[in-house]
Amino acid sequence: MHILLVASAFNSLTQRVHAELRDHGHRVAVELALPGVSPAGAVDRHDPDLVIAPMLRTALPEEVWSARTCLIVHPGPPGDRGPSSLDHALHDGVGRWGVTVLQANAEMDAGDIWAFAECPVPPVGKSDLYRGEIADAALEAVLLAVERFASGTYVPRPQAPARVRPLLRQQERRIDWAADSTERVLRLLRAADSRPGVLDELLGAPWYLHGGHPEDRLRGRPGDLLATRAGAVCRATAGGPGAVPELAAPRPPGAVPYPPPA
Repeated sequence: MHILLVASAFNSLTQRVHAELRDHGHRVAVELALPGVSPAGAVDRHDPDLVIAPMLRTALPEEVWSARTCLIVHPGPPGDRGPSSLDHALHDGVGRWGVTVLQANAEMDAGDIWAFAECPVPPVGKSDLYRGEIADAALEAVLLAVERFASGTYVPRPQAPARVRPLLRQQERRIDWAADSTERVLRLLRAADSRPGVLDELLGAPWYLHGGHPEDRLRGRPGDLLATRAGAVCRATAGGPGAVPELAAPRPPGAVPYPPPA
């Protein structure tokens, strides 16, 4: 088949999908969904049998999904909708998650389901989860969806009533150093890893905190700065052990935003 990948970036997942589909004998092209530019022209130019969006931050226009089958790779189980799927999974401390391949329609993440693959959620940051377990599940689901589409006989199943969750904002990510346990602090940090980070105040200045792991030996009053090393800090939590996140200064107005998980 001739398959067109439409993605916001040629990131690791898009590259893996591209390579895997080629290895399975498909003819694969890639078009980037650039801000302010409709992908409709590129889709018409390639005239693919199938459009797949491995990582897309904007919705496909109706003129594209109404004319041909477009499959969206969503990093969440069936019924999960919204732009912060992985953030919510790590924020809530779930043990298992998954990737759904669904058909694009007028409502974001609400189309019929072509495939789903489940995966574990280890205690890692969002970027590592995205490149590891989520990417593996995405490949499994994409290949199954493509096989089903190629058969010409598979009928995708409608989604059951869904839970639409909003963008996870800094108010929900905020760390209460006086009350939050190390476990909760690490969940908040891992859920914001790479982008957007957890906005915090340290020594009177704002900083974004990324990632994090526990420090078993250092102790102090909750919120105290215990140690620094190579751009990371160890800060005491209410649970006793310290949490060690990396620091990033706030970006000035108008600066290029932090990239999505690579």
